[in-house]
Amino acid sequence: MSRRPLRELLPLRPGTAAGVLAAGLTLACAEFVRSGLYGAYLTQVIDTKFHLPVAVAGAAWTSHMVADTLMRGPAGGLIQRFGPRRVALAGAAVSLLALSLLPLAHSAWMLLLVAAIHGIGFSPMWPAAMNLTADAARPGYEGRVLTVVSTSVMPLTGLGFMVYGALAHRPDVWAITIALVMLSLSLLLSLLLPARRHIEAAAEGGERRSSPRALLPALLPLLPAALMQTLTQALIGNWLFRMAPKFGLEYWDLVALLVVGGAVAFGSMPFTGRIADRGRARLAVTVGYALVALGLAGFAFMPPVWTLFLLAACTGLGYAFLTPGWAALVAQTLPEAQRPAAWGVLMTVENGGFAAGPLLGGLALQQAGVRGPFALGAVLALITSLGYVLFRRHFQSRPPGVETPVKAGGAD
Repeated sequence: MSRRPLRELLPLRPGTAAGVLAAGLTLACAEFVRSGLYGAYLTQVIDTKFHLPVAVAGAAWTSHMVADTLMRGPAGGLIQRFGPRRVALAGAAVSLLALSLLPLAHSAWMLLLVAAIHGIGFSPMWPAAMNLTADAARPGYEGRVLTVVSTSVMPLTGLGFMVYGALAHRPDVWAITIALVMLSLSLLLSLLLPARRHIEAAAEGGERRSSPRALLPALLPLLPAALMQTLTQALIGNWLFRMAPKFGLEYWDLVALLVVGGAVAFGSMPFTGRIADRGRARLAVTVGYALVALGLAGFAFMPPVWTLFLLAACTGLGYAFLTPGWAALVAQTLPEAQRPAAWGVLMTVENGGFAAGPLLGGLALQQAGVRGPFALGAVLALITSLGYVLFRRHFQSRPPGVETPVKAGGAD
């Protein structure tokens, strides 16, 4: 009995694996710096090392995310026109230039400017990775393949958060050097991206003919999930180090808590992703938001420390349903030829959640204490889950169809 070649066993179309891997690594290095610098470092040292008000740390994150958000759509258009390699390379170079100026940021306006330029440079990374992955996935595997790529970025994102959290008590040169090294690596990896998208030029012509108005009916049902999956994370993530002591958690306790949630999420995704890819993407999103709401509500009651680990597992299971469910929902709902234009809009909405989350979380923390961000996140997640139950008839997913022809290698 003959064995099938490895490339036939992969859930990717032939000749696309190298491009997807390069895009994922380029994105992961960029996310390492972003999550660590804004999520864990500046929030701790903005007053002691930069001698600026604490609110400036949140404003820097917002400045970065607003610039990233506004540029996601144009970045998608540039990728469509010039290909992922050139656009991602330019973005990595701009990011590297921006953070090389960070030691000169001795005022609030200068720090916000650096953060905004960094956001502009970062903006092509996610569109390049997600469009290459969506083009490369075989029909019926879209949700799982997109989830594997997007979640494979998470270990470096989480590592960046933890590394920069620990660097708060070290000289500034540590944080700056690590940022420049990782962004230089991201720039070098971007050279390995395909010069063009994987799909044929025939599909590209269809994309150019599609208008935002024509995409609106397909996009509207996707917008709540696009916004809330990022907003619920950003409400809490940027303030974890400040809130942890109120729960009785030391640094390594917080690390263990995040590891438990992440392990449950990653360990469950092969099962939850299979559910999403078999035509039940909306169900997966609905269950995911319900579990996230349950977990966050439990944190809001500030239970004993051992209970927090159970709640972390519940929340991780929620994201295990939500992440592949959302990816499959996008892939199954949007026509393939219109996907790049539509994804630019969805990523803009997603970034809106990341931009608004820290500000809303900080306000909830100030007004209601550590219970506030968790309670607000639970309410928003529950509303979103109920929304996908009440408006379920608005989703019309396309069944797996015939594979779109691709260019072998997708490169030069």
